[in-house]
Amino acid sequence: MSDGGGARETHPHPSHHHPSPQNGLISSTIHARQLLISCAELVHCGDLPAADRAIAILSAAASPCGDSTERLIRQFCRALSVRVGRVSPSADSLGSLRSSYLSFNQISPFLRFSHLTPNQAILEAAIAERSDPSDPPFIRITETGSDLEVLRRTGHRLQNFAHSLGLGFQFHPLLLHPTSTSLNFTTSPFPLHPGETLVVNCVLFLHKLQKEGGSRDLQAFLRTIRAMNPSVVTVAEREASHNSPNFMQRFVEALDYYMAVFDSLEATLPPTSQERLEVEQVWLGQEIEDIVGGEGGGHERSERWENVLRDAGFSSLQLSTFAVSQARLLLRLHYPSEGYQVELVRDSLLLGWQNRHLFSVSSWR
Repeated sequence: MSDGGGARETHPHPSHHHPSPQNGLISSTIHARQLLISCAELVHCGDLPAADRAIAILSAAASPCGDSTERLIRQFCRALSVRVGRVSPSADSLGSLRSSYLSFNQISPFLRFSHLTPNQAILEAAIAERSDPSDPPFIRITETGSDLEVLRRTGHRLQNFAHSLGLGFQFHPLLLHPTSTSLNFTTSPFPLHPGETLVVNCVLFLHKLQKEGGSRDLQAFLRTIRAMNPSVVTVAEREASHNSPNFMQRFVEALDYYMAVFDSLEATLPPTSQERLEVEQVWLGQEIEDIVGGEGGGHERSERWENVLRDAGFSSLQLSTFAVSQARLLLRLHYPSEGYQVELVRDSLLLGWQNRHLFSVSSWR
């Protein structure tokens, strides 16, 4: 499989030369990439005085209102500063994070793709199992989370939306322990009613289990889901390997990944877009900080998730031609830039920018 991002680089023997504050420091994207990698090497080797100087010089040379490369540099420099303890981790309010997430959903296709494509697979599974097509549709959703108030607000919004469509609807919040996103049930909390189709929708979720609980929590969750015997399990994840214990491998992978994301936003929105700045500085900035400033984001490429799901006893389902066409239509209607690409690789549908895959969706049972 082509990973869409070229060969991964590692730099086990760092050079201890750091950037000098001359004009034209950031002369090209390739040059900026190498300068950031040099900073990361200094951090990795523990040469903190040199790392501090290099980070300060790069940050000063990159304007927060500059092009996508300069804005990316600032986010990665901040994440490196967090890693060496020079600045505190971000403490954005829940409201700021929610606002930036909603903006990200509006200005780029990545989150919409990650929800729309699984929803189509779920709809097709439900239609295929309806015993009487003349019966009015009824939807019952159980959502898990660690904040009961957030779950209730979500249920209220969904209830209003379903009512506007004339759909029968029930919403059940399932509260998990705040320190764990894993499900640990001896019996299924989702008893089926006659004629119901059970589906499990894991949108940008499996990496959280891997990040917070490791492979043990991930495997326990998948065993629980497998025991429920759902008609379909949908998975959407970032197409990136941000889980390596090797800091330099993780850094270079994250740098190339977010360089493509920032480039896509640059091409889609005007230079003065405040929404884009909010998304880059708050939402994407937090992701970068988790990966670079912390110990990884838990993200894996689709090939890795496919192996994990097969090991748990799931079999892949091919996404329908309609689901693939719908994803392409989403881009054509709302994000007409020629840089976005949709590609079916094995049984995973991949959305990317230029030649870099960025998000994946797959369907299982």
